[in-house]
Amino acid sequence: MTGWSNWSGSVTASPRQLAKPRTAAELAALVTQARKVRVVGAGHSFMPLCETGDLLLNLSDYEGAVEIAPDRKTVWAPAGWSLKRLTAALWAEGLSLINQGDVNPQSLAGAVSTGTHGTGAALGSLSTQVLGFRLMTADGRLVECDPDLNPDLHEAQRLSLGLLGVAVAIRIQVAPAYHLEERIERRPLAEVAERLDELSAATRHMEFFIFPYSDDVILKSLHPIAPTETGRAAKEIGDESEGAFRAICDLCAALPALTPALQRLVMRTMGKATRRVGPAYEIFPAERNIRFEEMEYELPRASGLPTLKAAIAHIRQRRLPITFPLEFRLVAGDDIWMSPFNAGPGASVSLHQYAKMPWRPAFAEIEAVMRDGGGRPHWAKRHTLTADDVHRLYPRVGDFLRVRQAWDPTAKFANTHLTQLFGL
Repeated sequence: MTGWSNWSGSVTASPRQLAKPRTAAELAALVTQARKVRVVGAGHSFMPLCETGDLLLNLSDYEGAVEIAPDRKTVWAPAGWSLKRLTAALWAEGLSLINQGDVNPQSLAGAVSTGTHGTGAALGSLSTQVLGFRLMTADGRLVECDPDLNPDLHEAQRLSLGLLGVAVAIRIQVAPAYHLEERIERRPLAEVAERLDELSAATRHMEFFIFPYSDDVILKSLHPIAPTETGRAAKEIGDESEGAFRAICDLCAALPALTPALQRLVMRTMGKATRRVGPAYEIFPAERNIRFEEMEYELPRASGLPTLKAAIAHIRQRRLPITFPLEFRLVAGDDIWMSPFNAGPGASVSLHQYAKMPWRPAFAEIEAVMRDGGGRPHWAKRHTLTADDVHRLYPRVGDFLRVRQAWDPTAKFANTHLTQLFGL
């Protein structure tokens, strides 16, 4: 037995074996001999998706390299590579991911299998950019799937939570390497809410952060730009102001009643708008070193802002000591069976809490607000969905479970959490 915990420290496990296979033969031997198998990347899931008492795999050292298609529109990428490693390798070849989120330690497979996304009204999650998989199945076979080859397996694998096999390589769409301009500025929430459609149409990526006890937002926009200059490094929560923000979080943890006043002080002391320019893979991610717990709900586009405002009103009314800002993003709809965006264009609302502070009671209250808004949770962020909820919210769950049963009849890749979540 060896100990394992996720990034925030809230999920722990004692797997019988933690293995980092390097070859297909090593991986096949491990998978076929194990009773239960889960795969872990950076441990950035806040749900117990990686928890197991048997075999826990890490594919960061697994054999493979980026294979670029002749038309340079897609690549086969090692599934266990972190997004940080992958995007740097793509940049060296003159390529970039079409979109990515604001943290990059996660493995490619982990991000795809949970529907991780960035922001952009016309841009879908990372899963929407995938066109094929190479998987090791429960019996140790390497199987390939795409829209034409094993199409049902491909459809289910597009967002699979690791229930179908071990992804060893993923074929993903890419774009010619591009630079981004990042702008960060303070704006009144009322103004941003009124001009949301205009602001989202004016830039490729737009999001904002709002402390629940402030009426202003931290508006962040990213837009492709010619690589002609480099702007001054932008300041944001978690960057060079990290030390000051950590001190505020520690003070809120000791004296929760100070949370509203400290948040208003933070927003009043924000300086002028900032700007920076650089390679896309360097501008997308931000440092996230202050540990937190997170819940995120994906809402129908029309109910996104009203639900955000309802969550803020609830936090204020109940005087909940939520120390981190809420995050609001726009994401395109998709057709993936188990994607929370498969009902149409979405708005994403994320709630974070400092890891040293209680989070369960507040999350439970805000989760009710999110559900009232028609939301469905990010699979890797905190939620309390039951099997009945999953079957009610996802019309294609029957197809997903039929494929899962066909490829893994003994549920080798399911752990306790996933067994309960899907009613296996």
